[in-house]
Amino acid sequence: MTVLLVALGAAVGAPLRFTVASLYDRAFPWGTWVVNVAGSFLLGLLSALALSGHAMALLGTGFCGGFTTYSAFAVQTHAQGPARGTAYAVLTIAAALGACALGFWLAA
Repeated sequence: MTVLLVALGAAVGAPLRFTVASLYDRAFPWGTWVVNVAGSFLLGLLSALALSGHAMALLGTGFCGGFTTYSAFAVQTHAQGPARGTAYAVLTIAAALGACALGFWLAA
């Protein structure tokens, strides 16, 4: 059952991520930045709510896991070159951690 819930959540999250990234990733990967920060916020929120195992599998692991992307983040960071790539990585990680903490704080 848990595997199916994760798959269902990812089946919604991944196309949504693709849509946002397709709309906003141009010269700078803002779409990927937005999905990673928003997904981190949502995961922080869900974590503070202490959802059941099934709900967390569907929403946390499935949806947030499908919605956010490490692979595109890594490729885009490298493609930006040393200076811009470092700035993008630092901006993304700081914003994602801050968003996660904010989501957790708001729900706690």
